[in-house]
Amino acid sequence: MPKMKSVKGAVKRFKVKKNGQVKRGTAFRSHILTKQDAGTRRGQNSPKVIAKTDEKNIKDMIN
Repeated sequence: MPKMKSVKGAVKRFKVKKNGQVKRGTAFRSHILTKQDAGTRRGQNSPKVIAKTDEKNIKDMIN
């Protein structure tokens, strides 16, 4: 039986923390941030975690 390949798009987007949670990035962070207010930009700096319902799917994609 061949090995399962990991989904390379998922590998680039997600990281698994030591406690098992899955970290993700934030949208709308690349450019033209002057249109966003300061509170929105500050909120995008904080770490984000995948919802518990999606964790198993993401971990299966990452392997």
